[in-house]
Amino acid sequence: MKKLFLLFALATMTISVYSCRETTEEKSEEAVEEIGNDIESGAEDAAEEVEDAAEEVEQEIEE
Repeated sequence: MKKLFLLFALATMTISVYSCRETTEEKSEEAVEEIGNDIESGAEDAAEEVEDAAEEVEQEIEE
């Protein structure tokens, strides 16, 4: 009976650890995707600001 109880406890712990690993893996993938999106958005914003600054410099030079 004692062995049966220990086997059941071990199986339960194994299943719980496995399910937590899947959840953590999914959250990590989502976080990496969000970071990539943030970087892409930041790069686009920076490019727009550089273009705006270049246009302002050109206007200043023409005047």
